Amino acid sequence: AACRIYGERTLILPGARLGSEGPVTVENCQIGPGVELKGGYFRGAVFLSGAQCGSGAHVRDGTILEEYASFAHTVGLKQTILFPFVTLGSLINFCDCLMAGGTDRKNHSEVGSSYIHFNFTPNQHKATPSLIGDVPRGVMLNQRPIFLGGQGGMVGPLRLNYGTTVAAGTILRKDELRPNRLIFGGVLKGGNIDFRPGRYTGISRIIKNNLIYIGNLLALRHWYYEIRALFVAAEFPRKLLDGLLHTVDAAIRERMQRLKELAIKMEEGGDPTLATAWTILEEKLIRQRERLGDLRLLDAFKDSVVSAISREGKDYIRAVQSLNTDTAEQGAAWLQGIIDEAVASAFEAME
Repeated sequence: AACRIYGERTLILPGARLGSEGPVTVENCQIGPGVELKGGYFRGAVFLSGAQCGSGAHVRDGTILEEYASFAHTVGLKQTILFPFVTLGSLINFCDCLMAGGTDRKNHSEVGSSYIHFNFTPNQHKATPSLIGDVPRGVMLNQRPIFLGGQGGMVGPLRLNYGTTVAAGTILRKDELRPNRLIFGGVLKGGNIDFRPGRYTGISRIIKNNLIYIGNLLALRHWYYEIRALFVAAEFPRKLLDGLLHTVDAAIRERMQRLKELAIKMEEGGDPTLATAWTILEEKLIRQRERLGDLRLLDAFKDSVVSAISREGKDYIRAVQSLNTDTAEQGAAWLQGIIDEAVASAFEAME
């Protein structure tokens, strides 16, 4: 099949396969070893070792598929981060999400076919990122999977905890922060009520979920800088790491811009709360990019990862999964501290 490759930042490592099912266009992507892009359009995305994408793909900026993450045919992604082993079916639109969970290619988080993440509102904004799992526990590769049944959808911004199973055909509209839940539902009761753009319901939850999502991206950024960087080797060269860092930075900017747009929409609707605080809030979140959290926790966790590398080699998944429970909890606490500090700092600006 024909392949078109563009972009000065494009990186294709040995063992990658492009176009096994149809033509492929790649623009400014970083593609790791053993990755298979079977057909479609790929721009501004990063694919780590063993990731697979079916034909008819439409993958755009801000997307990361970590090790062995995959999807089948005709899937659209943008500003989407899938942690290792996460699997999507076919005919899916899953933009503006971060999804984690699972421990291997048999025990993984999954999204069923014909699933939609609804990421644009009647008020015409995209402050709608959904956190399916989280970064602090998700990077430890030891959590129960999350399953989103086919022919269903989520109305962002939502948060789901690990172990959540959603029955096929269910539309999620509420957070579920309890672990190990089964959620099922049918068609909504019909209705016809007055509606005018600019009226916001549940705005506190929407703002909070956006800030928590940004906090998780900040934590992921520090994970890449401090921990992923320890695994730089022939199969994970510095340029691939740079691709991850560039993409997560772009994802943070995207979410900040979308939150700013929400502030403007709210002000136009008569609620200046977020707009009034925006300048200070933005400055605080930008400063959080350089905050490393609890340095004692970081140093101790980093030493444990270095020891794991000495035992397991620079195999990222094997090394991380070799960490004992106390060490994994220590690392998660370090990352959670980064998130909590960022969210608290943002709320201070709004007081």
